[in-house]
Amino acid sequence: MIQYFVSHLYWFWLAVVIICTVTEALTFALTTIWPAIAALLMVFLSFTPVPFVWQLIVFLIVTIVLIFFTRPFAVKKLKVGKEVTNVAAIIGQQVVAVDEISEFKKGSVKSSGGILWSAALENPDDESIPCGKICTVVSVEGNTVRVRPLN
Repeated sequence: MIQYFVSHLYWFWLAVVIICTVTEALTFALTTIWPAIAALLMVFLSFTPVPFVWQLIVFLIVTIVLIFFTRPFAVKKLKVGKEVTNVAAIIGQQVVAVDEISEFKKGSVKSSGGILWSAALENPDDESIPCGKICTVVSVEGNTVRVRPLN
């Protein structure tokens, strides 16, 4: 039985490749693709008379080397987790006040894409923001952006 397993190790490594690739496809975290690549190399190494223990050691070394030397480059080039999307993308943007915004009155601001947002002061104690004033978006609460005047 052990002899059969040893002579058919390529099935084990192929299963590792498939499991790691499917996991990476589901997560997009760039973490399990490196063991998948190392396991793919082990499929070819399994056809040689190298014992399983040494194959496992080579697999771990190749995985670690790939993670440390290629993952940072891939994360930088693919910009994984760096792009802010949806409503969080407006935080920090400069907008223009379309209506006056005061302590007791919400107003409107227009973003760079021409989208109108309901707006309120960041700090209710601040002085009102007149129409046409440039503001910075500080936060988003529901469909209202909190703004402060740009000095």
